[in-house]
Amino acid sequence: MAEERSYRRLAMMDRLVAFQVTVQETDLMVQASQDLTAFCREEVLSQRSYIDHYIHRFPAFRTTLVPWQHDEPAPEIVRMMIAAGKQAGVGPMAAVAGAMAETVGLALQRHSREVIVENGGDIFLAVQGPVTIGLYAGASPLSMRIGLQLEPGPEPLAVCTSSGTVGHSLSHGRADAVCIVARRCALADAAATAVANRVSAGDAIPEAIRLARSIDGVEGVATVCGEKIGLWGNLRIVRLDKGKKA
Repeated sequence: MAEERSYRRLAMMDRLVAFQVTVQETDLMVQASQDLTAFCREEVLSQRSYIDHYIHRFPAFRTTLVPWQHDEPAPEIVRMMIAAGKQAGVGPMAAVAGAMAETVGLALQRHSREVIVENGGDIFLAVQGPVTIGLYAGASPLSMRIGLQLEPGPEPLAVCTSSGTVGHSLSHGRADAVCIVARRCALADAAATAVANRVSAGDAIPEAIRLARSIDGVEGVATVCGEKIGLWGNLRIVRLDKGKKA
């Protein structure tokens, strides 16, 4: 677990206060202008209860691997997951971590102008100035050797990662890492799952890139499989060992 979470150190910003909030499977590393642990925990509990109650009504919501077609009234976080799954062509739970990071991040912005919320590799960014996110790719020789330098601007930005070789997320592929950049964190999470499912080997990277480009709202993608990497979008790659542009 310590190795899987090592990328968290690369997104730390000295001017922000860092704190961790863990509620069952939800494990957030948060940075804000002040310690908002209590507020953040209450928000996580509320959002988890919305999802749990919806699953109690519709048990298949938890397990389906295809877009959810029910149109009954639902809480905002659930509607966010459903919409992201439809855009990416996957089940709604593929967006749960990103949706949680996004919902909590937006709530925290009421108390802090700058906010970073990381939830299992899915990151909500609302900061002033550039931030570098390390690309963790398991056993790949590229893992933690390169990173994405991003500058969100006036609107929040999301960076979400899926892997077929690292962690516990369900993936039908063998990508060491698929990193998606988008404005919506739930969408980036769902898209990362969809693209990672397509990567069975390094020679499948071009097909995966084409899929990422076809998903409305995706602004960039980095796909790593072994020693191979594929990139698309307005991405600035930096070397983490020397801090120079790759």
